[in-house]
Amino acid sequence: MADAPNDIGVPVKSGGTAASMVMPPRADEALRRFTDLAYPPKPDDGNRCLSVGRGTTLSGEVTSCDKLFIEGSVDAKLTNCRIIEIAEGGLFKGSTTIDEAEVRGRFEGDLVVHNRLLIRATGWVSGTIRYGQIQIECGGRIFGDIQARSPGGAAFEVLPQVGSPAGGRPF
Repeated sequence: MADAPNDIGVPVKSGGTAASMVMPPRADEALRRFTDLAYPPKPDDGNRCLSVGRGTTLSGEVTSCDKLFIEGSVDAKLTNCRIIEIAEGGLFKGSTTIDEAEVRGRFEGDLVVHNRLLIRATGWVSGTIRYGQIQIECGGRIFGDIQARSPGGAAFEVLPQVGSPAGGRPF
């Protein structure tokens, strides 16, 4: 069929239905499709996750979340949370008792980790720290009153403090 101008003067081919015409995707649609494939949505398993993004500051009390992910800054008392993850550049000031912690940024305050405390190479933890297991990557730092739970899990054994051979320096 011949090209016929449409109402804005642009020639178009007639004869096809809208369903049969293929329109090129817009850039944002292509990007959305890519991210859907690369990061498929997770099934709703009932987990409650709180994320504090870069440039965001949160202060107060946080109660009852399964996971707290921090890229920004949090100054809070954290209760009834299972996992805390502090990204590089993230900061948590306050207190928490938690099952697992991974620190790439900074933690300042009182920290009780029932299971594993993981301090990545860029991580910095200071304050009163209690843990079941600890893993510190080369470059990670820890300061303060640091105690590990004994294998029985009931009591804590005291690690080197100020005046000890470690001299209160970071491990």
